[in-house]
Amino acid sequence: MSSQALPRGAPQHGALTTRRDAVRNYHRILDAAREVLGESGAEACMEEIAARAGVGIGTVYRRFASKDALIDELLQLALEQVLASTERALARTDGYGLEELLRALGQSFADHARYASLLLQRRTEDTTARRIRAAVNELAARAITAGTVNSGTTSGDVMALIWAMRGLVQATGEVAPGTWQRFLDIHLAGMRAAGPLSSAFPNGPDPL
Repeated sequence: MSSQALPRGAPQHGALTTRRDAVRNYHRILDAAREVLGESGAEACMEEIAARAGVGIGTVYRRFASKDALIDELLQLALEQVLASTERALARTDGYGLEELLRALGQSFADHARYASLLLQRRTEDTTARRIRAAVNELAARAITAGTVNSGTTSGDVMALIWAMRGLVQATGEVAPGTWQRFLDIHLAGMRAAGPLSSAFPNGPDPL
């Protein structure tokens, strides 16, 4: 019986090891890609990514058919993280979901700042963009109802803040990577302050 069990078990163990190796290599390639793309931008080459990851070039191409496919994967992973953060923010009922989402977006911008220009060149699915905009609208409305932001705040104000925060992260880069946090703190303090707001700004996010 034991002589028959061993051959059956060996391939299973080998398959498990292979899967673990594949997962490890996948994450190594992604980490290396983030480094190399951050350093070289569009000029980054797959050979350098493979070398940085400590794997053969064939391993990279078996997982990603091209550099574009690798960048698409990085974008998809970034969007999945943002959407997960969006769902967590929407799950809150205390009026602070908007702040949580803004901080998550700021962190995402910072995490991918070194190669953000490459990600921004890719087309994002309309459903993803609509989901995030809808969440901003919903969370802004909840914050107003809960009194955690000025009642005159609009979703357009929030979208403007998001765009400004992203621009700041791209402008400061590695020189001052935490600047966006102070910037957001200041704007959140302003959004919480009572008092009339200028009517010159659009009422909704569409113009942005």
